[in-house]
Amino acid sequence: MSVEMFGCDIEVFMASVRDSISYKLSGANMVVAGLMSDAQEEIAAGMDEQARQTLNRAKAVLFEIMEGKLIADVPR
Repeated sequence: MSVEMFGCDIEVFMASVRDSISYKLSGANMVVAGLMSDAQEEIAAGMDEQARQTLNRAKAVLFEIMEGKLIADVPR
């Protein structure tokens, strides 16, 4: 996948998601929500290209959830 599409190496990003405290405590749905909030802030700051890349990262996480590669929610 392209750095232009995601703004980073998506494999490295996915590894960081799996290692993140948000994922471990809340699941990937919270990671997606956080990325969407980041994109909103980027849009508000006029950072349209960064917001597009952030939304692409959020979609990539959603696809990993849909494929069963990430846990959506951590049981409480």
